Amino acid sequence: MEASFSRRRLISPQDLRALMQRSDLRGALQLGSHLGAIAISGALLWSLWGSWWAVPVFMVHGVLINFLYAGQHELSHGTVFETKWINVLFGRLFGFVLLYPRDFDKIQHWAHHQHTQNWEKDGELVREPYTLKSYQLWFWGVTYWQSRVMRIVRFCRGEVIEPYIRKEEHALVIREARLHALGYLAIAVISVAAQSWAAVILWLAPMIVMKPVHQLQNTIEHLGLSHKDDILENTRSTRTNALMRWLCWQMPYHTAHHTFPSVPFWQLKHLDREMRKSGAKPHQMGWIEFQVEVWKKLSAKNEDEYPYDDVWIVPRGDGRSVKVEAA
Repeated sequence: MEASFSRRRLISPQDLRALMQRSDLRGALQLGSHLGAIAISGALLWSLWGSWWAVPVFMVHGVLINFLYAGQHELSHGTVFETKWINVLFGRLFGFVLLYPRDFDKIQHWAHHQHTQNWEKDGELVREPYTLKSYQLWFWGVTYWQSRVMRIVRFCRGEVIEPYIRKEEHALVIREARLHALGYLAIAVISVAAQSWAAVILWLAPMIVMKPVHQLQNTIEHLGLSHKDDILENTRSTRTNALMRWLCWQMPYHTAHHTFPSVPFWQLKHLDREMRKSGAKPHQMGWIEFQVEVWKKLSAKNEDEYPYDDVWIVPRGDGRSVKVEAA
């Protein structure tokens, strides 16, 4: 993305080159620990199913599955492993699990990085402006899952309407969706034939029910910020703890990621520190703090009633937020 500010003043070229080095070992440690945690929570859930002890395990398991998207995101950037084909393989596996085909996600996300916060071109912003109701439906996962399923169905029919998908890419996303659909059908047929609820108990139910926890990170990254072509004004980082940063594959350092998307996830903490040393002041909020503010602001006005180029969701007392006035 060609931003309206200079990246060169944020970090020296030699320091940036050092931070951009990939590592199969660091990628394996992150991916292995995440998949290992899912294996443990899944085994516990299966053994405890039918008891009240299964409830907290169900919740943890669902959160771990949903945050596989943090891994899929990094795998699509090709920054997790130095060995390229490993990024592609696990990106496809994660995309299948999350009902979010990898090739489509990569195309959409590339448009997001190229045109961050541009209503007409940002692949992750091609939607109607939020009202309080539509935001709640998205946050709790109702319209999120509806959109994921219906997009796969539409692609299977050969219908591609997304403006950021080039015509020469249509065949790619259509073929990918059809392969996904065949895979899901095969799982359904095997489950019915075996009279097994394993796919529901260990995959679909916890993933769908626990989606709102993942939405805490999904929604905080850009909503309520300026639509100017300036990463320091249109992207937000997240204040959280080390455990949650691990779960998010370091995406809480989101401004650093958008500024230099070729830097691997495990180097984002160092990149964020270097950017701040150079004078950068990324927008930053906590997950709950953000949700309180966005629900309050959308209770007063719809998203499109706030100024296009102003920041309207910031921490209380920051002094930069647009004042809430009843419409």
